[in-house]
Amino acid sequence: MILVTGGAGFIGSNFVLDWLEQVGESVVNLDALTYAGNLRNLDVLQHDARHHFVRGDIGDRALVDRLLAEHRPRAIVHFAAESHVDRSIHGPAAFVRTNVEGTFTLLEAARAYWSELPEEQRAAFRFHHVSTDEVYGSLGPTDPPFTETHPYQPNSPYSASKAASDHLVRAWFHTYGLPALTTNCSNNYGPYHFPEKLIPLMIVNALSGKPLPVYGDGQNVRDWLYVKDHCAAVRVVLAHGRPGETYNIGGWNEKTNLEIVHTVCALLDELRPDPAGSHARLITFVQDRPGHDRRYAIDARKLERELGWRPADTFDTGIRKTVQWYLDHPQWVAEVQSGAYRDWLATHYAGGAGA
Repeated sequence: MILVTGGAGFIGSNFVLDWLEQVGESVVNLDALTYAGNLRNLDVLQHDARHHFVRGDIGDRALVDRLLAEHRPRAIVHFAAESHVDRSIHGPAAFVRTNVEGTFTLLEAARAYWSELPEEQRAAFRFHHVSTDEVYGSLGPTDPPFTETHPYQPNSPYSASKAASDHLVRAWFHTYGLPALTTNCSNNYGPYHFPEKLIPLMIVNALSGKPLPVYGDGQNVRDWLYVKDHCAAVRVVLAHGRPGETYNIGGWNEKTNLEIVHTVCALLDELRPDPAGSHARLITFVQDRPGHDRRYAIDARKLERELGWRPADTFDTGIRKTVQWYLDHPQWVAEVQSGAYRDWLATHYAGGAGA
């Protein structure tokens, strides 16, 4: 049994689905179901006895303590986070509350639980903290990619809150001996991505004939990681990573935002042609956001060297699968856009928990 936090969000739900398919070990899934948490992502698990969903907040110490005592997990995989930079600019308090205070509460609960385990179980226990490359700040055009020893230079309320949580996890390992692992990933994309983020937003807007908003000059660079590759990397680190270590997870796919948008448009032109013309006609440049980091790039060689992981998907294969997934799941998109998935939640999970 493992405990996963944030397992109804984009990356968390992909992880839970892949975990049960690839590993088969039972999961307790704790998620507060804020706006981006969507139980419809986990529809196929409704009658799967290996998946126990609990609606709740990682900041609720009594709840976390109860779940640890009841289910006796051998590991905690911590995805739960507020993660959208734009939202952090307009409402930073929620990011400090969840990402900093929530992680602190989870660490303290984990420490109390771990310290009481029998010696063999205590040695095997792991706390895996999932973080972001944004904690490292911004790179220049010719700077080498981020390594695990790159100094922290967060530039947004979101990245600052994640940097703080990383520091807490490190301190709990060094001070208390809690066997913690941290992974810092690059930009994820793939199925179940909430359509406020770049790639799903471009797909959804293009299909509706709406403008495709691109910040500034569109030359901001990100390293793109297919979410299924990220899930595989987390499984490898959880199984074989050294406690106290940080591992960067990247896709070896540096692309400008504008290049990403043109790629999405070209795929849609091929897979779902628009009689009005190429979807690229909808590209619209908008005012840049404050503190917009120019470039991120991940050096994932430590993970490959020590644990043998490399991404299975290139950007070309991953983005094609992603676009096709959105074309194949219009109902999921419609429910997310309309908020209807919340009505479904109220009907099916009125009690706040389910299998």
